[in-house]
Amino acid sequence: MKIPCDGLLFDNDGVLVDSDLGVDQAWSRWALARGLSAEQVTAMVHGRRSADTVALLVTDPGERPSALAEIDRLEIEAAATTTALPGALDLLSSLPDGSWAVVTSGVTGLARARLTAAGLPLPPVLITADDVTHGKPAPDGYLAAAARLGADPARTVVLEDAVAGAEAGEAAGAYVIGVGPRGLDTGAQVVVRDLRGLTWHDGVLDLSAADLLRS
Repeated sequence: MKIPCDGLLFDNDGVLVDSDLGVDQAWSRWALARGLSAEQVTAMVHGRRSADTVALLVTDPGERPSALAEIDRLEIEAAATTTALPGALDLLSSLPDGSWAVVTSGVTGLARARLTAAGLPLPPVLITADDVTHGKPAPDGYLAAAARLGADPARTVVLEDAVAGAEAGEAAGAYVIGVGPRGLDTGAQVVVRDLRGLTWHDGVLDLSAADLLRS
């Protein structure tokens, strides 16, 4: 399978890095301190900005700024547990500047901390929760990344593991590829196990050697 495209737009968590341990640790501590179910909270955070999750869970608007600051601090503290997902380093290292971006629901400090902990290169274009008014599933982040690359969104490929992120990519007009087991819950027609076997050369993303979970 070969997909013509001018840019690759990666989600971070669940696509490039495995941050699940840190996410579970941070959000569990945050939830338990507020008398909430850690299991229910950790199940709902993937693909969302922390600000959007806090807005859903903290009913008093006056308490939200401190609650948001706390979870952002806890997540950055837990970022050291982050590891690179299979194939991420090889693929990113092969891509020239101007051909790829990372679009994440995390804040800038958290995104950089997780990429650094995982030993992955910092992207030439990084769009985070700090850069958009509306988080995923709104398309703002992916549209901003495509614009920064100088690419038509319809000529980009979004790689996502979360439903909200896949919906954001689709709303931006990009071709969406699901990644990992969570990617099977998205509406993506093509889902790869991980980034191993993916290559990009001369405007073509080649999935011929990828492990496809759905195609």
